[in-house]
Amino acid sequence: MKRLAPLALATLMTGAAYTVPANAETAVFAGGCFWCVESDLEQLPGVRDVVSGYAGGTTQNPTYKNYERGGHREVVQVDFDETKISYGELLAIFLRTVDVTDSGGQFCDRGFGYSTAIHPLSDAQEKAAKQEVAEAEKGLGRKVVTPIEDAAIFWPAEDYHQGYYKSNQRTLTRFGYVTRADAYKGYRKACGRDARVKQVWGSEAFKGLPQAGS
Repeated sequence: MKRLAPLALATLMTGAAYTVPANAETAVFAGGCFWCVESDLEQLPGVRDVVSGYAGGTTQNPTYKNYERGGHREVVQVDFDETKISYGELLAIFLRTVDVTDSGGQFCDRGFGYSTAIHPLSDAQEKAAKQEVAEAEKGLGRKVVTPIEDAAIFWPAEDYHQGYYKSNQRTLTRFGYVTRADAYKGYRKACGRDARVKQVWGSEAFKGLPQAGS
C-alpha cells in the first residue's frame, strides 16, 4: 500500500509550511455527503478539526463541479489527539454512521463520488482499519463493502462547504431562504441518512457519538 507521511500530506494539502501539533494524528474517510460526516465527527472528544474535501482521484485541485470526473470521492480529513481517541476508536464510530453495505453511494446521493472508503495513512492505520472492518462484519453478520484504499492526497473543498452544517449564513435553497444550518438539517432528513443508518446498524447505529445523527 502506498504511503504518504502525515506531514507530507498536509504540506501537499496547504502548499505552505505546516506544524504538526503534539499527539496529532490524521485520518481520511469517505462517507457520502461530507457535511454530514463533518457534523458527526466534530462532536467527538479528542477531535481537533474536521475538514471537508476530495481525495482518491487522479486530477489536481478538484472542485465540487468536477471532483467525481477526476475519480475523487467526497471525504473528510480528521485531525485528532491520539491520547484522547485512537484511530481504531475513531474509525469504529465512523463506520457506524454510514451504510457500509452500499457500494453505489450513500442514501439519496448516488454515484462513486458519494461512496464510502477508508484511506489509511500508515501501516498502523491500515492494520487498525482491517481489524475494525472485521469487527463490523462480525457485528452485522454481513460483508462490509467500504474499501480500505491507498493513502491519498487530500484536497480541501471550497470555503462555503466548511462548517456548512453549523453556518448561520442565509442562502436560497429548496427549503426556502434559510440558514445553511437549517438547509443542512432539511437535506439530512430528506435524504434518509439517519433512518437508513439505524436500519442497517440497529442498536449499534451512531454508537460513540454524543448526539446521534446531528
